[in-house]
Amino acid sequence: MEHEQTIPETRKEGETAPESDTSVPRRRVGRTALLIAGAAALGVLAGTITGYAVQYHREPTPLPPLAQQKMAEPAPAAMNDATSRRSINANRWHKADDDLAKKLVDVPGGVQDSFSGPVSPDTFSASYFLEPSEGVGSVVRHAKRLATARWAEDDRNFIEINLIQFRDRLGAEDFYTDIVKYMPNKDFAGNTGKDLPGAPADFGHMWIDSKAHEEPGYHPIRQGRALIRRGDIVASIEYTNNRGEIDEKTLAELAKRQMERL
Repeated sequence: MEHEQTIPETRKEGETAPESDTSVPRRRVGRTALLIAGAAALGVLAGTITGYAVQYHREPTPLPPLAQQKMAEPAPAAMNDATSRRSINANRWHKADDDLAKKLVDVPGGVQDSFSGPVSPDTFSASYFLEPSEGVGSVVRHAKRLATARWAEDDRNFIEINLIQFRDRLGAEDFYTDIVKYMPNKDFAGNTGKDLPGAPADFGHMWIDSKAHEEPGYHPIRQGRALIRRGDIVASIEYTNNRGEIDEKTLAELAKRQMERL
């Protein structure tokens, strides 16, 4: 049986033998893979360009029609004697911007010294602050509208409700928070009070004075107070009795009625 003869390679002195004969085939495979990858990339690019070209020459697909073809909005009208801030800003008007006095609870019938309506910063400050001259400046800067309802029952119970609409929610929040902080002082309620029933946390609170205020020759005075915050409006409800007695349920019910109006 004949055997294939292997002819040894001839090398010059100093030359080393190659590590492996497989080096040449590996170089050939690398070049082939590179060519295939380049062809694939060119194919993707050509396909993308072709797709854009085809789409460019097509007619645009129309959008589906709107569910509401015509938006309801007031027709423009010339100004006249009936023009108001609301008619001018109809599309930006919020229900909280209605007449603030309309949000007051109704004054019950058969009461004395009743009043219900908008009030000026001076009038509000005179009845609300211990130092009206200092309070009026703050009211003018931060309050947008003021409204008051007050009445007397049997010369014993005196109710006053103040609604303050601030220029923004932050003003209402600050006003509410400040009252909650100082009411526990002995010069005011003298206690931390409690959450107003039915109101979310931090949006309603009520206090009843820990003790009646007494002076010689006068009836003992005791007060209950409820505070409600809704958006940019704060409602302050003061229920004063000149016999030193406050019915907590009556105060809570009055506050609930006012809260529903807001």
